[in-house]
Amino acid sequence: MTVRTRALALVVVGLLAVGGCTGHRADRGRPPAPDVTSAPATTGTPPSGVPSPDGPPVGQSSATMTVGGMERTYRVYRPAGLPDPAPLVIVLHGAAGTGQQAEQSYGWDAQADAGKFLVAYPDGVRRTWNADPDCCGVAARDNVDDVGFITRLAGSFGPLVDARRVYATGISNGALLSYRLACETDVFAAIGPVAGTMINDCPHPRPLSIMHIHGTADPTVRYDGEPGRRANGGAGSRLPAKIDGPAVPDLIARWREIDRCAAPVVKTSGAVTTSTAACADGRAVDLITVAGAGHQWPGSRPAPVAQRLLGLDAPSTALRATPALWTFFAAHPRA
Repeated sequence: MTVRTRALALVVVGLLAVGGCTGHRADRGRPPAPDVTSAPATTGTPPSGVPSPDGPPVGQSSATMTVGGMERTYRVYRPAGLPDPAPLVIVLHGAAGTGQQAEQSYGWDAQADAGKFLVAYPDGVRRTWNADPDCCGVAARDNVDDVGFITRLAGSFGPLVDARRVYATGISNGALLSYRLACETDVFAAIGPVAGTMINDCPHPRPLSIMHIHGTADPTVRYDGEPGRRANGGAGSRLPAKIDGPAVPDLIARWREIDRCAAPVVKTSGAVTTSTAACADGRAVDLITVAGAGHQWPGSRPAPVAQRLLGLDAPSTALRATPALWTFFAAHPRA
């Protein structure tokens, strides 16, 4: 390691020690700090969340908006030749990650070039998302209005975005937030949680499509619903980190009831098992499991130093999660 990389490692390890809810710990809502996977941002969109009449520029850009008295930051990728109106995918980083890190790591810009949709990468406060009062990290401790932020971000592009084709995906702490968004908003046609679960209350869920991706050997957000590594049961008011969601198959079964789905069709190819259920009004609830995979985004770019700093396991090569998610999203607009 270089001196600079060692210094960065010490900073991020400190965040992991005090931080959030999953193996990624403690995210930050300020402009992304340099990390080993990052590249410089390109020109920015107008500040304060005020879109230009033509929307964000082609390529990578960044902007801010104020929500609940806090300045929130986010990145946007707009491919050339974007249709009008276009789909929107919001990608939620995990704890200790950033929007920039998510953009660099998971391949959504290239997928947007192929599928012609807009991608937004918001930043959590202190690198965490408020998925529930007990999780995760600073965002939960301070009761940050992340639902309000993401909802406003989804609506900030005006007529450029097709309101029937707005989607959210995320990993770990970001996956937890995607379930909260599903329960507390009516913005999203579908969500795509990766290596997460649902820990928030959800008394009146609105049906929507879901593709959930999980490694069966995930030690951080465990497939069987048992407490994972680094969880602290929500103890302490400073940095709560409680993951008490159900076993993943039970969670998916609940959403299939909500969506009024038929019995699932199960197919296995190598390490990947896909359980697909067709539901009312054209919706679907799918579960993809990767046997033996840990806490990771399948098919993402291997980056051993970044993985260690973010608390991620090596990405599985048995599945490319990003194309699978986009194919699912594209097939399931809001009913």
